[in-house]
Amino acid sequence: MIRGVIFDKDGTLFDFRRSWSGWALRVLEALSDDPARRADLAASIGFLPETMDFHPDSPAIAGTAPEVAEAMLPHLPGHDAATVIARINQAAAGARMEEAVPLRALLEDLRARGLRIGLATNDTEAPAEAHLAAHGVRDLFDFVAGYDSGHGFKPGPGQLLAFLSATGLRGAEVAMVGDSLHDLEAGRAAGMARVAVLTGIATAADLERHADVVLADIGHLPGWLDRQSV
Repeated sequence: MIRGVIFDKDGTLFDFRRSWSGWALRVLEALSDDPARRADLAASIGFLPETMDFHPDSPAIAGTAPEVAEAMLPHLPGHDAATVIARINQAAAGARMEEAVPLRALLEDLRARGLRIGLATNDTEAPAEAHLAAHGVRDLFDFVAGYDSGHGFKPGPGQLLAFLSATGLRGAEVAMVGDSLHDLEAGRAAGMARVAVLTGIATAADLERHADVVLADIGHLPGWLDRQSV
């Protein structure tokens, strides 16, 4: 019986391409005004400006701000990690998130079922809080953790275990919902059901061996939950 759901944010609650391509452009513009250097920076984080898309191995998909900064720093002589991380987080806080599905209606449906709801993201906590608040859904979450919240980051299970501790649920009573292997690996390590969605960069073929189910998007989650209770 599923009594709780913990979501990834980017690529899960929000469509990854539509939400983060603008962020990537703003980061590149903030860090350099040289076209050649911007091209090198884009390549370092697997961003494809011509198509406003991301390479499947991009650290921007499931990595933390320090991991993204680490990829960029070889192309930024004279910059330090703290400055680059600050630019990344500043752009992230202002990024316009595009909902994968109408979030308020979905989350209210889950709450009406008596489910506890959490968020575990490798983004920084402050932008995550800002994104939820901007879409008017922060009040529907029992728990929010970013990579800097003190619980570690995915694919480690620390954020998910903290959700269990905060809610009193057991791993077997919770579904981890995400768009990347990091999400699914964290869910497995925490003993949770693993629900993959296709609103990120990874394909069904990438995810299906690691998930209990692959859904087109989180809008299909209520139907999956109904099938678990039969």
